Amino acid sequence: MRFRGNTRFASAVGLLFGLLCAVEAAKVNKHKPWIETTYHGIVTENDDKVLLDPPLIALDKDAPLRYAESFEVTLTEEGEICGFRIHGQNVPFEAVVLDKSTGEGVIRAKDKLDCELQKEHTFTIQAYDCGEGPDGTNMKKSHKATVHIQVNDINEYSPVFKEKSYKATVIEGKKYDSILKVEAVDADCSFQFSQICNYEIVTPDVPFTIDKDGFIRNTEKLSYGKEHMYKLTVTAYDCGKNRASEDVLVKISIKPTCKPSWQGFNKRTEYEPGTGSLALFPSMHLETCDEPITSIRATIELETNHIGKGCDRDTYSEKSLHKLCGASSGTVELLPAPSSSVNWTVGLPTDNGHDSDQVFEFNGTQAIKVPEGLVSTSLKEPFTISVWMRHGPGAHEKETILCNSDKSVLNRHHYSLYVHNCRLILLLRQDASEAENYKPAEFHWKLDQVCDKEWHHYVLNVEFPTMSLFVDGTTFEPFLVTEDYPLHASRISTQLTIGACWQGGYGHMAQFFRGNLAGLMIRSGKVENKKVIDCLYTCKEGLDVQLPEEVASAVKVEFNPNQSSLTVEGNDIGAFDKVMQHISYLNSRQFPTPGIRHLRISTTAKCFNDESCVTVPDTDGYVMVLQPEEPKISLSGIDHFARSAAEFESQEGVMLFPELRIVSTITREVEADAEAEATEEADDDPTVQETVVSEEIMHNLDTCEVTVVGDELDGEHEGLEVDVTHLQQRGLEMSSSNLGLVITGVNTMANYEQVLHLIRYKNWHTEALFDRKFKLVCSELNGRYISNEFKVEVNVIHTANPVEHANNAMVQPNFINPVHHASVDLSGHNLANAHQASVVPSAATIVIVVCVSFLVFMIILGVFRIRAAHQQTMRDQESGKENEMDWDDSALTITVNPMETYEDQHSSEEEEEEEEEESEDGEEEDDITSAESESSEEEESGEPEDQQGASRQQQLEWDDSTLTY
Repeated sequence: MRFRGNTRFASAVGLLFGLLCAVEAAKVNKHKPWIETTYHGIVTENDDKVLLDPPLIALDKDAPLRYAESFEVTLTEEGEICGFRIHGQNVPFEAVVLDKSTGEGVIRAKDKLDCELQKEHTFTIQAYDCGEGPDGTNMKKSHKATVHIQVNDINEYSPVFKEKSYKATVIEGKKYDSILKVEAVDADCSFQFSQICNYEIVTPDVPFTIDKDGFIRNTEKLSYGKEHMYKLTVTAYDCGKNRASEDVLVKISIKPTCKPSWQGFNKRTEYEPGTGSLALFPSMHLETCDEPITSIRATIELETNHIGKGCDRDTYSEKSLHKLCGASSGTVELLPAPSSSVNWTVGLPTDNGHDSDQVFEFNGTQAIKVPEGLVSTSLKEPFTISVWMRHGPGAHEKETILCNSDKSVLNRHHYSLYVHNCRLILLLRQDASEAENYKPAEFHWKLDQVCDKEWHHYVLNVEFPTMSLFVDGTTFEPFLVTEDYPLHASRISTQLTIGACWQGGYGHMAQFFRGNLAGLMIRSGKVENKKVIDCLYTCKEGLDVQLPEEVASAVKVEFNPNQSSLTVEGNDIGAFDKVMQHISYLNSRQFPTPGIRHLRISTTAKCFNDESCVTVPDTDGYVMVLQPEEPKISLSGIDHFARSAAEFESQEGVMLFPELRIVSTITREVEADAEAEATEEADDDPTVQETVVSEEIMHNLDTCEVTVVGDELDGEHEGLEVDVTHLQQRGLEMSSSNLGLVITGVNTMANYEQVLHLIRYKNWHTEALFDRKFKLVCSELNGRYISNEFKVEVNVIHTANPVEHANNAMVQPNFINPVHHASVDLSGHNLANAHQASVVPSAATIVIVVCVSFLVFMIILGVFRIRAAHQQTMRDQESGKENEMDWDDSALTITVNPMETYEDQHSSEEEEEEEEEESEDGEEEDDITSAESESSEEEESGEPEDQQGASRQQQLEWDDSTLTY
């Protein structure tokens, strides 16, 4: 045992001795560090950490051994790895030692890497130890190892299309395997993220599809008639599911197969009011596809049924239109526009949706009675009935337009115009005085127009037994005439109704009309001629054509009566195209109805043997009539004046509108000229580029209405009058009532001015009247454009009897101009105390008398003052000395005036002294200055200046009868 223990001790001592020897030997740096010869690394762009294989570790044999258990070893710097060195040009990496003792290190990027710039990096690396001692002498380096680092990509870029847009053209009626290819690229460096994996058409509901390679094809046969061009929006996705930054537009045009058709036709044509005729097809031509066409026929239709009563016409009253067309007098309008004097159509519903074109609606429950005396009880032949009517199929019952029947007891129809089963029927029973035998009594016309729900113009000329019916200017003969006995003699009066027939025996209406009526007129004693009928029906808009001389003989053109349709025929395609290019739209109204007018071209082409070898499809378009610039009608003049009572009671009366002026203006926007724009830019003033200007225009008026404001006119002692001769000379008519008067007729604004100047107001009992107010309104086109309300107030001046004075030096004037004085207000009087006004002078009369007296006093005083100042000036010039002028009042007579006080006189004397000083400077005063002095005297008289003067109420009157000049 003892031997074994000694042996162990000896071994430990030997090991320790050896270790100490090794440590001592380690202080000498004998070996180079060692690293691998090749490294491979991976780094992700936008990151700095590099993953190496194998890991970066440097070994050095100079490094001391480590023992576990109970031995502690103190290591020195010999054998430690102090760093790594990278060799290469512009290498974006660095190597860092993590643990010197183990030689472990890492490689990391200095900055963020971009795979798109460089995907791989290769460089060399070398390790070095810390050398010997604290100064690191005898440092050793390892060999150089090669490092390969690959930069991994991230999906940071989106696909971008190579072209900004793509275009292609295809022929209609064909399916394509591929129409065109779109292509996008991705700037990412990796295969995964740089590849385009999918394309997509974003536009919905289009007959196209696209595959993953970008090829577009159609999914169905395309039609040029359905769509001329398709616009598709296409996007792309890369394999990382990034969508393209911007979608691309793909235009695919459809080229039609050659089909005969009209080319170069603009579907929309804008018409500006007042510009005359407008060419509708200036660039249009017929594509025949080289077919051997020998003749061609085209019909151009302008659809205006939705405008007014079938087209654009003047919306004046029917009576005015008859006058404009030259119809004879004696026409009675049965459906006039409601007014203060014409009120039997007030209860009827109207359709004012077509710019004040007066249309009345009958719904099968409404009818009106025409006032007695408007139309004679029995129509004397010949006579004419005209009406505008719109009527649908309706029921199988009679529907009455116009009826004259017994007012009571019986139900006999004397004459009637009604509709039954799409027939227009006139019933005309002969008078009892005629022979007792059968005579024609009912005349039937079977017409499609009666039930087509469109507007038509009917004119019925009756010259018994001949009946002539004109529908839209075309003549129709009755297909059936029935006879009946004349009516029995009776003293029963008749009732004229519209929209139904009055059943006198039952006391109610029957046979109600369902539809629209307008312009119902009757004229007894004469029938309308064809020229007037055509004028009444003719539209103010329509088609027109000016044939070029070189093609006039090669092409035939025909119009329908209202020029809403024309037909062109010819066999020369070139000449035919020229005629079509000269077809125009014309609207002669100054203020046309705005809106759409549809156009349609129907074409028939024939080849040899008169066969229809080609089919030309119908072409549709429309004319857009723009909104006309609406006129503003302005009435102006004197709106407040006063006249003496004697003028109101005179034979002439008082003119209400002596200086009336009627002006109409339109407002339009005008672009600023270049010079104005340059000035605006120089001033750096941001202004609007359009300037609003107002222009005065001339047009007609058709109505002016004067109405009384306040109490209605009392016909027993007041009224409005106008010279009827002047009205007749200008083709105007007048109707009056207790509400005022209405002047109607189409005429110029100047003529209306002249007539309105002649309107006079008369009142034969003005004792209790102090003012009257009237209102004037004028309009154009049946109320489409209405003026302002021009109101006039007329005051009545009541003059007192002349006041007799002792010296008879002053006489009251018979008429006094109104003086604007604080204590006088003529407009505020009323008729409340008429009895008192007729017995005792009113306060206004007393004030007027006093004011006039004082005015005369101031005039005389002013004359005397001027004369005295003139004499003073003459004395100064002769003597050169200043002399005082003494007032000599010995010859003056002063009497008491009950309207002035001593303070007034005292104040007047102070004012006189100031005015004398002004007169010496050569200044003269007029009546206005005197009035101002009077006002100031009255104001000063209200302030007591002297107690003694205030207590003395003396009244003064100037007597100048003894003055010597």
